[in-house]
Amino acid sequence: MPTPEALAFVAEAAVVPAPSPLLPVEARGLAFEAGGKRLIDGIDLTLSAGPVTVVMGPNGAGKSLLLRLLHGMIEPTAGTVRWAGQPPLEAVRRRQAMVFQRPVLLRRSTAANVEFVLKLRGRVGQERCRELLRVVELEGLASRPARLLSGGEQQRLALVRALATEPEVLFLDEPTASLDPHSTAMIERIVRGIHERGTKVVFVTHDLGQARRLAQEVVFLHAGRVVEHAPAPDFFTRPASPQASDYLAGRLVF
Repeated sequence: MPTPEALAFVAEAAVVPAPSPLLPVEARGLAFEAGGKRLIDGIDLTLSAGPVTVVMGPNGAGKSLLLRLLHGMIEPTAGTVRWAGQPPLEAVRRRQAMVFQRPVLLRRSTAANVEFVLKLRGRVGQERCRELLRVVELEGLASRPARLLSGGEQQRLALVRALATEPEVLFLDEPTASLDPHSTAMIERIVRGIHERGTKVVFVTHDLGQARRLAQEVVFLHAGRVVEHAPAPDFFTRPASPQASDYLAGRLVF
């Protein structure tokens, strides 16, 4: 298992002033259509520095799409996204990082994936790369092609590569889906560590147990709309909408 010192090292990679100068991020009238269907429908949402934000909702609610719109990966059909009043242009996106459910890795070795990011950031690479890989127990696989790693190993590499960019905001789109408990626990520990050091974390998950472990506030989506945005204790004990009540009870949400 990673030592507390090693986990602290990864957390230090994401140290930012509090509050982040990027925040708040504000969506106003945000909408996105594809194939004649409105997938995001007039969302108004403000995310501020501080709490770990967990985004939840049934399949097709628009969770992953919302993250991509906030991050600036895709353009909305209508409405705006502003980061501290600025649009999500390249200079803003470079101060964020995103980890996907299915890792997107370079066709290089495990170590080279991390070194590539470190060099882009003007950091001395090899020692920092080794320490980062040690934290996620991949140091022994440094020379292995990244695409030959297991699913859990690839996701751990994707996370540590994102942290190497020193993000002020970290988006995580179901990063532990289908992973083994060991990899899931490791990723959750690292997420807590970087949050404690000042990075804003926005985390999509279907796992209610994980949401209860990590969330400090919850954004609940249904049919492309924000149905609830509440502190986690309130959401889990006193959901304000029938959709959230059904979701938490394991019932189908229509």
